[in-house]
Amino acid sequence: MDNARLLPWSSPDGKPCYLAGNGNGYVSRLADNVEAAQLSTAAELIEEARPLLAGRTWAPDEVHLLACVLTASLADVHRVAESRGARLPAPDGDEPDGDAAPGGGDGGESRLPADTFV
Repeated sequence: MDNARLLPWSSPDGKPCYLAGNGNGYVSRLADNVEAAQLSTAAELIEEARPLLAGRTWAPDEVHLLACVLTASLADVHRVAESRGARLPAPDGDEPDGDAAPGGGDGGESRLPADTFV
């Protein structure tokens, strides 16, 4: 399924759904609208979560509910990122030399200095 698009919803049994085509049809436009709504929902949840967490006056059930809705939203956003990333064009001959690993790592993955996370 090289040209198939991962859709922003799952089948009733939880399996990923894909769309084959040129990206100009009704289902493609529907998927674009669903993705936009999922990203908008994620942004709204972030804005609601920040004051709740900053106030440090939450009840355990509030934090649990927040974790549930943020996790569901994160799953949606992750699916959107996977779908969009899979549709990016392949780079044109900009492959690094076989001797040099991207990001300076030895396994080809990007690496950040540890103090970035402190």
